[in-house]
Amino acid sequence: MSAVRLAAAVPLIALTAFGGALFGWCYFALLRRWVSAYVARGAAFGILASALVRLAAAAAFFTIAAHRGVPTALAAFLGFLLARTYALRTARTAL
Repeated sequence: MSAVRLAAAVPLIALTAFGGALFGWCYFALLRRWVSAYVARGAAFGILASALVRLAAAAAFFTIAAHRGVPTALAAFLGFLLARTYALRTARTAL
């Protein structure tokens, strides 16, 4: 990708990174609820459905980001990893 095309794509890349962080935050919030429900021995069907929805949403999100190009896919993944870091840090302090 040339420097001119990359400079024109910077707003899209930044927006995708923010979208990745927002998606990651939602993903890990749902994961935390899933784990709490699993530990409390909640309804198995609801737990399975939640897991499948989370995985399908992640696959769709990263597929869309990948179709926009490598820089946007990397930005989405970076945002997702930042949300993961936040979720892990929050979970560690809650213990």
